Amino acid sequence: MEKLIKFFKAHRGYSRMKDMRNSGIHPRDITRAMNMNVIEKINPGLYKLTDHSWDEHLGFIDVANAKNNAVVCLISALDYHELSTINPSVISIAVPHNTDKFSMKYPPVKVYYFQNTFYDLGIEEIKTKTGIFKIYNAEKTICDMFRYRNKLGEDLALEGLRNYLKRKDANIAKLREYAIKCQVKIVLLPYLKAMVVK
Repeated sequence: MEKLIKFFKAHRGYSRMKDMRNSGIHPRDITRAMNMNVIEKINPGLYKLTDHSWDEHLGFIDVANAKNNAVVCLISALDYHELSTINPSVISIAVPHNTDKFSMKYPPVKVYYFQNTFYDLGIEEIKTKTGIFKIYNAEKTICDMFRYRNKLGEDLALEGLRNYLKRKDANIAKLREYAIKCQVKIVLLPYLKAMVVK
């Protein structure tokens, strides 16, 4: 058991079944560790150490370990950037449109399949003490909220825009650039103009 715990700690609290086996950890020890709640399964073949110094973005790290091209998006990114009062219970992630169907038991995720022209824009890598995850920057997130306004609600998109414009680091030129690239210029710019004038 000690060997297994050390192995997990050396890999930031995560491991895949094949990597444990390749390091000489016996499958029965893995089963025993699960039964004792030392490790838990978060996706087929992917496990994490239960008692580890996790940070507040644990769910994002879990998703990143399960699917390396997943990018935190929409409502989850809006929350991360502190542009909304909503605290989502599901993690919204974007993957390229040609990605095989993907789901997770925990944490619960809502998967959006973005066309490559939208998927590749505005990705940031966030490094935490427990790992790295990808997320869209604030400007791209607002534009995505306007792209999905009919599904997620225009009020959320407007709240995000309003809160963004209150920030000291708000970059209107950058927001306009993303609005063009995300094909929401016609929808977003009138709101932007009205809010900036105020």
